[in-house]
Amino acid sequence: MNISKIHNCYGCGVCATICPHHIISIELNKEGFYEPYIKEKERCTDCGLCLSVCSYSDDKVADTHDDADYYAAWSNDSEVRRKCSSGGLGFEIGRHLIEQGYKACGVRYNSTTNRAEHYVAETVEEYLSSMGSKYIQSYTLPGFEKLNRKDNFLVTGTPCQIDSLRRYIRKLRIEDHFVLMDFFCHGVPSMFLWNQYLREVEKQIGKASCISWRNKQTGWHDSWNMCLGEISENGEERFRYMSRWSKGDLFYHFFLGNYCLGKACYEKCKYKMASSAADIRIGDLWGTVYEKDQEGVSAVLALTEKGKALVRELHNSCHFEQRSGDIVMEGQMRVPPARPYIRKVIIRQLANRMTLANISVVTLRLYYMSFLPKRALKKLVKIVKWAK
Repeated sequence: MNISKIHNCYGCGVCATICPHHIISIELNKEGFYEPYIKEKERCTDCGLCLSVCSYSDDKVADTHDDADYYAAWSNDSEVRRKCSSGGLGFEIGRHLIEQGYKACGVRYNSTTNRAEHYVAETVEEYLSSMGSKYIQSYTLPGFEKLNRKDNFLVTGTPCQIDSLRRYIRKLRIEDHFVLMDFFCHGVPSMFLWNQYLREVEKQIGKASCISWRNKQTGWHDSWNMCLGEISENGEERFRYMSRWSKGDLFYHFFLGNYCLGKACYEKCKYKMASSAADIRIGDLWGTVYEKDQEGVSAVLALTEKGKALVRELHNSCHFEQRSGDIVMEGQMRVPPARPYIRKVIIRQLANRMTLANISVVTLRLYYMSFLPKRALKKLVKIVKWAK
């Protein structure tokens, strides 16, 4: 009765958070995704707590919502709207709750460890680090281990992280102390992709201490930019490298092409559209209604009474337009992506630190090879040894 047989899961880390003996660690597996490991098996008492909060081991979402309210929204603060990836609702929710005495558990990029990490902010100034999307898997333990029974918390995470956390706070009977927020999730790429991308960019510019995955200086609809640089002495971001998906950025090529996502993102994701265990879900409101807007519009799903109350409380700081679910979720992934047959090859090449440009060539060749008869394909793969 423990998570020792759970592999290629969501990597949410909630099993390690609840373990009474603190013997579960969250580490990268051989494909570059976070996974739980029991460090001292002899100390495990098979209490089953780790499995009881594991959303991966359950085919259903912890909560279902049939009466959600749907909104298009954005912050009335033009600077917040400019810096955030969509309309700034995620930051405004955090700011509002911190001012109400909550602590906010969000995600920031750690340039020392080169990864996204959950952390707990107690002030609005500390929460600024959570601004903007981070399109890599977050390491949750630095934040989740600070959650407790006495304080009030806002926790933001991917839908699978929040589903496990819902089970956790329900198990401990502390749901009243929490507001949970998730977002429309594309999936998470292997950390091997991010590490290789970072190595190649830092060869050109040196160590990157600040990173923006989305930047609106080219407009919200073309904001899939990768910007890397440094923080100046007065706290300003100085980007020395910029690359756009629309201009062929290789990180986005692999990420948005679904070439190296976690196995669970293909096979076990049950969180598309309005399927969520959160109180409120946010994201980009893509689609035809706001296609001329270049400042950013947030899609907002108020799923529970807590979520609906938050929307009412934010009317002074944010603009809301109630819309149908079809409009708010237009442009979002309706079903999980199919796993590409060349994924295993790409993961292996990333682990071996092949350059992204060379892997792209392999990807293209293997794609065209897929149109060959199976017998000819097997011969060709054996001859050129691309899959080894």
